Amino acid sequence: MKGLFIRFVITGVAVLAAAEIVPGIKIDGVPAGAATVIILALLNAIVRPVLYLFSFPMIMFSLGLFMVIINAILLQFTSWLVTGFTVDGFWPSVWAALLISVVSTVLTLLISEEGKVEVLVHRPKPPRVLN
Repeated sequence: MKGLFIRFVITGVAVLAAAEIVPGIKIDGVPAGAATVIILALLNAIVRPVLYLFSFPMIMFSLGLFMVIINAILLQFTSWLVTGFTVDGFWPSVWAALLISVVSTVLTLLISEEGKVEVLVHRPKPPRVLN
């Protein structure tokens, strides 16, 4: 349950970053932002895997770039469902989907399911001395 809440928070941070950075993405207030995060997270958990499965040939043909288009379509659908969250066209949704994907990936790599920041340190072995 804690991991699911952390995923919602990560998605929320990514959506807020997209709304601040990408022109054409607007969130009108905290309730609209919360509804956007919940709806987008549910769509990503339920609908996106099915869309990935059915569009697998296009994903392979485009070397994965079609996944950004699928995420942009889900963002457009979220703006249609949530009052107070607006996306002003296709290209802002593509840029926002790309930014949300990057921010979510980076934050997911840094934060564990328990909510702790993970830092991986690689310590090289000392050189062997040959006599």
